[in-house]
Amino acid sequence: MKQHFIEQYRKFEANGASASPGWLRSLRERAIARFDEVGFPSTRLEQWRFTNVQPIADTPFTLSAVRWDAAGVPSGGATVTTLDEAMQRWPDLVQAHLARHAPVEANPFTALGTAFLADGIFVHVPAETVIEEPIQLTCRIPSGDARPMTHPRLLIVLERNARAKLIEVYESEAGVSLTNAVTEVVLADGAHLDLCREQRHGPQSYHTATTQSHQGRDSRFVFTAIALGAALARHDINAVLDGTGAFLILNGLSVLRERQHVDHHTTIEHGQPHCESHEYFNGIYDGESHGVFNGRIIVRHGAQRTDSKQTNNNLLLSETARADSQPQLEIYADDVKCTHGSTVGPLDPTALFYLRSRGLDAAAARGLLTYGFGAEILDRITIPGVRERLDRVIRDRLGVPELVAS
Repeated sequence: MKQHFIEQYRKFEANGASASPGWLRSLRERAIARFDEVGFPSTRLEQWRFTNVQPIADTPFTLSAVRWDAAGVPSGGATVTTLDEAMQRWPDLVQAHLARHAPVEANPFTALGTAFLADGIFVHVPAETVIEEPIQLTCRIPSGDARPMTHPRLLIVLERNARAKLIEVYESEAGVSLTNAVTEVVLADGAHLDLCREQRHGPQSYHTATTQSHQGRDSRFVFTAIALGAALARHDINAVLDGTGAFLILNGLSVLRERQHVDHHTTIEHGQPHCESHEYFNGIYDGESHGVFNGRIIVRHGAQRTDSKQTNNNLLLSETARADSQPQLEIYADDVKCTHGSTVGPLDPTALFYLRSRGLDAAAARGLLTYGFGAEILDRITIPGVRERLDRVIRDRLGVPELVAS
C-alpha cells in the first residue's frame, strides 16, 4: 500500500536528495505529504471508477534510475539537458516552470512523481528560434532490477515565436515495472510545438502519466498520444489555452489486445477568447482489453468565440473487448461553438460486405477496415518519419499485410 512508497521516498531522500536546492526539497516534501494524505485512488472515485490501480498499490516496487536517450539534438539554438544540470545553470528559469503547471493536488500519481523528482530532461528553445529536425527522447527502464519503479520528468519550454518537433518515447523490458511520468509543456506567445508520445511498455508493466500544457497568445500545439503497451495504463492530458488565439490539436490512438487496459482522461480549458481546439481519439480493442476515455472541455467566463470539437471512436474486435466513453462539456460563455461525440461498436458489416464483394477475403477485408480506423489518427501526425514508422508498428500489431494497407 502507500506506506511502502513513502518508505521508498525516505530512502531516496537520505540517499542524496537532501543535497538539492531548498525550493526543490520543499516541493518534494509537499508532494509526498499530499500523496500520504490522499493515497492511491479507488474505483469509488468518479475519475477512477473504470480503472483499478490496486495492482500498483500492492506491488513492492523498488526505486530505479531512468535511462534517457536523446537523438536529433541540434548542435545549437536549443538546449536539451538533464534537469539536474538545468537547475544548476538556469535555476530561475527551471523554478519558474517546474511543477508550476502540473500541480501535486490534481492527481495522486503526479504527487508521487513530484516527490521523487530527480530523473528528468529539460528542453528549452529560445525566442524566435526554429528547430527544423525532430528531437527524440526515449525513456527506458534499466533491466536487471526486480520490480523497478521510475518517475521520469520532462519539462519543455518554448519561448516567444519558437518552433520545434519532439518525439517522446517510453519503453521497458519484459517483467513487472512501474513508470510514472510527468511532462510539462510551456508555450509562450506565438510558439509552435508538434509532440508525439509513444507508450510501448512490456505486457507486465504499469504506466501512469500526466501531460500538462500551457499555451500563450497565438501559440499552436499539436499533441499525439499513441498507447500500445503495458498491462495497465492511465494518462491524464490537461491543456490550458491561456492566450487569445491559441490553437490546440489532441490526437490519440490506442491499440490493445489480450487483457490490456488503457485510460485516457483529457481536460481542455479555454481561458481566453478566440481559441480553438480539436480532439480526436480512436481506440482499437481486441481480446479482453478495455479502453476508457473521459474527455472534458471547459469554456471559462469571457472565453467568447471559442471553437472546440471532441470526437472519440472505439472499435471492438471481439465480444469480450470493452470501451467506456464519457465526453463532457462545461460552458460558461454564450458565444461559442462546441461539439462532442463518441461511438463504440464492432466493424461495420455493410463495409465488410462491400469489400468482400470487391474480391477481398474475410481476413483481408477485416484487416483493411481495422487499419483504416487507426490510420485516421496516424495521418494527423505531422512529424516527418514518425507517421511512417508507426504505420509499420500498427500494421504489424493488427496483422495487416503491407500490400493490403497500401
